[in-house]
Amino acid sequence: MSVLILGLLLFLGAHSVRIVADGWRARTIARLGPGAWKGLYSLVSLAGFALIVWGWGLARQQPVVLWQPPVALRHVNALFTLAAFVLIAAAYVPRNAVKARLHHPMVLSVKLWAFGHLLATGTLAAAVLFGAFLLWAVLDFRTARRRDRAQGTRYPTGTAGGTALAVAAGAAGWALFAFWLHAAWIGVAPLGVTA
Repeated sequence: MSVLILGLLLFLGAHSVRIVADGWRARTIARLGPGAWKGLYSLVSLAGFALIVWGWGLARQQPVVLWQPPVALRHVNALFTLAAFVLIAAAYVPRNAVKARLHHPMVLSVKLWAFGHLLATGTLAAAVLFGAFLLWAVLDFRTARRRDRAQGTRYPTGTAGGTALAVAAGAAGWALFAFWLHAAWIGVAPLGVTA
């Protein structure tokens, strides 16, 4: 569990700098330059991610079961994850109504993904992993919205085509992951079936 926690501290710590020390971040970027900052940020994030993957694998070998979730929650999680994939796509597809309305769909996708997985899993490692990501997403979304208001940030209005593309790309990504990649990469078929 300690490897997982260390990975979360590194990964989420790097992703929390704008939440807790935005002024320090701006000064450091000015001093080091954007390229050096991005390199350092990426290095710390990748190290944290590698430790999360390793720590998760170790924790799954000797799981500490906190509760046994009902099977129905796996299907609820599938719906949350579908919405999360649509939100991820909306973060990148230009001029879609989802981003125009929600402003930070990537962070909201992490919220839905983490909350759904908290419902569908019942181990201590899962509670630590998904609980940490959920807490981070709540804090980051709140901070980002506050920053938008302070800076007067405006988001472009969405178009029907952009919105349809975001929804279609998200749904396709979810289907690929739910029916094949999740089982291949993580060893768990989330819907109990593989294509």
